[in-house]
Amino acid sequence: MESTKLTASELMELENKYGAHNYHPLPVVLERGEGVFVWDVDGKRYFDFLSAYSAVNQGHCHPKIINTLVEQSKKLTLTSRAFYNSQLGLYEKFVTGYFGYDRVLPMNTGAEAVETAIKLCRKWGYEKKRLPDNSAQIVVCENNFHGRTTTIISFSVDPDAYQYYGPYTPGFIVIPYNDTAALERALIENPHIAGFLVEPIQGEAGAFVPDDGYLKRCYELCHQHNVLFIADEVQTGIARTGKLLACDYEGVHPDILILGKALSGGVYPVSAVLASNDIMGVILPGQHGSTYGGNPMAAAVAITALEVIRDENLAERAYELGVIFRTEMRKLCETSAIAKFVRGKGLLNALIINNEGYKNLAWDICVKLLENGLLAKPTHTNIIRFAPPLVITEAQLYECIAIIKSTIGEFDKIPSKIPFSEMTGLE
Repeated sequence: MESTKLTASELMELENKYGAHNYHPLPVVLERGEGVFVWDVDGKRYFDFLSAYSAVNQGHCHPKIINTLVEQSKKLTLTSRAFYNSQLGLYEKFVTGYFGYDRVLPMNTGAEAVETAIKLCRKWGYEKKRLPDNSAQIVVCENNFHGRTTTIISFSVDPDAYQYYGPYTPGFIVIPYNDTAALERALIENPHIAGFLVEPIQGEAGAFVPDDGYLKRCYELCHQHNVLFIADEVQTGIARTGKLLACDYEGVHPDILILGKALSGGVYPVSAVLASNDIMGVILPGQHGSTYGGNPMAAAVAITALEVIRDENLAERAYELGVIFRTEMRKLCETSAIAKFVRGKGLLNALIINNEGYKNLAWDICVKLLENGLLAKPTHTNIIRFAPPLVITEAQLYECIAIIKSTIGEFDKIPSKIPFSEMTGLE
């Protein structure tokens, strides 16, 4: 007897009834993906302009990555690190050579990798820099997003992230982003700093790109003060910004590099922390690990995912198409009353919306984009992120630009003086 297929509304209600309400998804239920496209349960096709927060840089269900996943799953999926496996050493050699590091510590999620980097930095601070016990501090930036663990939210400035989760983990100094003078003051005034943790571009803050030279100057300051420069490239890495790493724009080679998301092409949780022999050598057996970290499935998948980035020249494509996208969005901003400006690098971009008097304008625009066949998501009430899979073609990109322009145009037609009582999206 054939089971009845549930409708989109029924599937959404299941999540609403049985799942924690820790997300606010757009009202669409996706069932299938291929390349730049996803389809909902009713068969409607959409351009994906979020890429699972840049995890699907290689496109949905890339056939080479899926084939590796399937073939490895037939042979061996998990051993734990109690034993060697036939894939991990191959992956470790490949990924360290790919990014130019001596050693890698494999983990699963981006947040796990950030936690690993924090532990590695602190241990280096005590064993190599000879900091007094329990004194190590790490400098971080305002409006950062590095994950959701208790330690990570302890240095967030977003109340939604940290409020009512205390007591908080100590040992962090928060300074303004894109402010080298603030970093220099912190390094001078605090002798027990072990590391500086930074996003080369702040993704969750709305593709906030720092000034040219910011990363290089921060790197120089860290080395002047014997402090580790730690780059969180979980979202910005793996070709998303038009370079293999966003740090490559300024020739900065982080002391500790954090990767995740697109490291697997979006088909399996894979993250990594890379460092030199001197830094990674402070971690000894039994001092850090993960049951799933470095499993043969993850290792095999990550090699193929990185080969796709290299062989399909996805960094170069992201750079070229990003220039086109921002050029066209700037044209839109010149004529639109609500589109203020665009910012980003490569295919990590954000459109800032003038939402004065209309709190949920960015959300409503995203709902209308959904209706028009394009999926994007707002952040911070007035910012819309646009980050399609890097396999998107120029013709497809122009098709999406047309959708964005026409959708914004629909909202531009709304009279500017609408009584608050008649507006949607108000508190």
